[in-house]
Amino acid sequence: MILRIDRLQIEMDMPEQPDPAAAAIVQELLGGRFGEMSTFMNYTFQSWNFRGREKVRPYYELIANIGTEEYGHVELVASTVNGMLTGSSSGGDPTDTPLAGVMPPPNPHHFIVQGQTAAAANSLGQPWQGDYVFNSGDLVLDLLHNFFLECGARTHKIRVYEMTDHPIARQMLGYLFVRGGVHALAYAKALEELTGATVSKLLNIPNIPNSAFPETKKWEDQGSHRTLYRFSETDFHNLGAVWKGVHPDDGEEVGVEQGPPDGGQPADFPESPEHFVPGYDPGEMAEIAKKMMDSK
Repeated sequence: MILRIDRLQIEMDMPEQPDPAAAAIVQELLGGRFGEMSTFMNYTFQSWNFRGREKVRPYYELIANIGTEEYGHVELVASTVNGMLTGSSSGGDPTDTPLAGVMPPPNPHHFIVQGQTAAAANSLGQPWQGDYVFNSGDLVLDLLHNFFLECGARTHKIRVYEMTDHPIARQMLGYLFVRGGVHALAYAKALEELTGATVSKLLNIPNIPNSAFPETKKWEDQGSHRTLYRFSETDFHNLGAVWKGVHPDDGEEVGVEQGPPDGGQPADFPESPEHFVPGYDPGEMAEIAKKMMDSK
């Protein structure tokens, strides 16, 4: 099971300016084939379906633990999309055509279907698909796929980075460059332990260091690129059997840290009356919430 914590994995500032066109692009990192929903669901299903886990428990724990972190990455990208959409329309009277300002919409579903929020879809508005999940049951094959998935995800993130300079998009990307690098290296180390192949020599894919992106500096200075977080209060104590040795970028020891990163409070996105979100007059909603809190 997953214990949910009502915090984002990083502090995320609300943007001053909306950018629905860039939000449509960032959707690829949420619901695309190499998006965060794919990494989350791939590793999660592999962990649920893992047979003989006690015999090779460190590898099971690695996949399950990284899958849990990926849940928070889905949340982080969704929050980024929502922040980039906030403020792109205004007004409340339907007869004033309040959504005309977003025409033609980069992603119509953001405004017609989603109520100006993130979607479980890619940059074309196509829904995320269950057949993006690869779960062969063969441990080496699954780990090799996971390594490939992380490298493909990094490629797409870099291309999205090159398409937008929106501050919260780049803030999110800087963090995910670092964390995705941890996951790719972790799977490489697992494959090396199992097969003797020096998979880590293939990194980085694409062949550009994280340090080339200014937004990664904060996290690398904190040593996040060498840290595997343990996303459990009581379990996954064998991660260090795989996540060990030195990091190829700086030659320093990698390590496991108990608990998730400190992170930050999620944004409280404002109402959007032109989308009838959340559906009540704001004054009525505040009154309803007050009555609920008073009755506790």
